Amino acid sequence: MTGALMGFGFSAGMLLAVSGWLRARRPTLEQRVLPYIRDVHPQLPSLVRSTTAVEAVFGPSVRRAGEMVGDVLGGSASVARRLTRLGSAMTVDEFRVRQVLWGAAGLGGGVAVSTVLWSSGRASAPILLVVCAMSFVAGVLFCDQNLSSRVTARERDMQAEFPVVADLLALAVAAGESPVAGLDRIMQVCHGALADELGGVIADVRTGTPIADAFDALAARTGVTSIARFAEGLAIAVERGTPLVDVLHAQAADVRESGRRELIEAGGRKEVTMMIPVVFLILPVTVVFAFFPGFVGLHLTSGT
Repeated sequence: MTGALMGFGFSAGMLLAVSGWLRARRPTLEQRVLPYIRDVHPQLPSLVRSTTAVEAVFGPSVRRAGEMVGDVLGGSASVARRLTRLGSAMTVDEFRVRQVLWGAAGLGGGVAVSTVLWSSGRASAPILLVVCAMSFVAGVLFCDQNLSSRVTARERDMQAEFPVVADLLALAVAAGESPVAGLDRIMQVCHGALADELGGVIADVRTGTPIADAFDALAARTGVTSIARFAEGLAIAVERGTPLVDVLHAQAADVRESGRRELIEAGGRKEVTMMIPVVFLILPVTVVFAFFPGFVGLHLTSGT
């Protein structure tokens, strides 16, 4: 086993060295063109992303592995949608690379467990190979599940922040400000996931995007229904000049009522679970406290 590991490490090192040498002999198009246009665009060298030695050696292999994982799993549109809902600047390819790294971490754990089992003679080689493969797959799937949980948590925070933002915007609009100016004023005092999304809308408006298009883009990329209706209402109000104060107050009230209803439904679903500590912990302790003094008295009486 030791000789096999040493041989695998030596062959992997030689393969990496040869592949790196071959890549170094072929400069990229960016490296060939940059010396001729550096004087035309002085800021161009700062736009070129610098790479470390580790990234230069292992980066192409990891990116190819990420492409293979993407081809096997598919769902690039779903990943792109979730990254957009998360508000992350990460691309789908970068997420695939992260999945490969998580899978490599899982594979490392599987190899460690397999080494222990192999040294103790408790499992055969095919079973250990299956354990390593399952560890890699578990790491890849856990990365995907982590992305979904982060999106869900962010949208839950946005829905919790929405009533306050809607009420503040209604007050600002009622005071005579435009929706964009009201949002700008609210962003100065609000912080959170929804504030970041609205800050992106304000940034789009300031860079020349029409106000209605910016709010329509917010409605398209968010996964929260109430915020999508809020953005669509703002876009319609800006386009047609319809009154907005009553709509904002009504939307905030609807979100609060929806949150209260969801809390009651969650309590109803967990009613049986909540009975477990009552039946198995609180009730026995109450019975013991009720009958223990009488039991002690009977014991003393029978003893005398």
